[in-house]
Amino acid sequence: MCAFTSRARLLCSGVLTGLACVALTAGAAAQQKSAPPDFSSSQAGWLTFRVEFMAGPSGPSPVRNDPAHPRVSNAEAAATGKQPTFLIADLSNPNLKPWVVERMKKDNAEVLAGKIAFTPHSSCAAAGVPAFHLYGFQPTYFIQTPKVVVIIFSGDKQVRHVYLDVPHSANPKLSWYGESVGHYEGDTLVVDTIGLNDKSFVDNFRTPHTEKLHVVERFKLVDGGKALEVNIRIADPDAFYEPWSWMQRYDRVQQPMREEICAEGNRHLFDYVGMPVAEKPDF
Repeated sequence: MCAFTSRARLLCSGVLTGLACVALTAGAAAQQKSAPPDFSSSQAGWLTFRVEFMAGPSGPSPVRNDPAHPRVSNAEAAATGKQPTFLIADLSNPNLKPWVVERMKKDNAEVLAGKIAFTPHSSCAAAGVPAFHLYGFQPTYFIQTPKVVVIIFSGDKQVRHVYLDVPHSANPKLSWYGESVGHYEGDTLVVDTIGLNDKSFVDNFRTPHTEKLHVVERFKLVDGGKALEVNIRIADPDAFYEPWSWMQRYDRVQQPMREEICAEGNRHLFDYVGMPVAEKPDF
């Protein structure tokens, strides 16, 4: 169908031959198909310091900190002399199913009683998806090829692989980062992830999920390429009443990836009671 511009319609209506019309149509279609967004050139990294997800345009709000126990960040503690605190989930969020609330209530109580609320980064564990976006404080890098996009958190080299333009496996093996397949929609990289085990949390409030977790991320450059916005939609019918829509935002930094090794033996450097220990491979 020739329906691009008034000039194109005029040409297709008789001035050009049918063959020329086909060529014009193909040329217009090629122009509409823009080049994939470039997340990786010129040693671009993407940096965030946000430890909580931003609310999406609609739907349930992300889990927030309990107002009865205000959070004091390390930066705020350094500036004010206050004691830093861990995140304590507000369990009044109506999207949490009862078993999730009960588990988080127990966790809140243990943290308030003195338990250290580890993040995955503390013990070199994989963050899972979507909590990967809450690592922060060191840049995330992309490697883009025609068949796969590799996303690397530089802090301790957490790596995700997104396989392009292929379907999901019929029965993907459960893993920390699941099976991610993706495609480009114009200026956006769309990533669909299933096959996630239930060992991770969906956020830094230690919100659990089941193996039915399904995550869709949409990566898009904003502010003229100075920032990266990720719109995240997660669904888990066994843990949440409705799908969540969240956002994370990264600022562009221009620097090479630095070598950094996570100290897997840091339980010997700090008196962390309950530090997870990997005594055998889990795969």
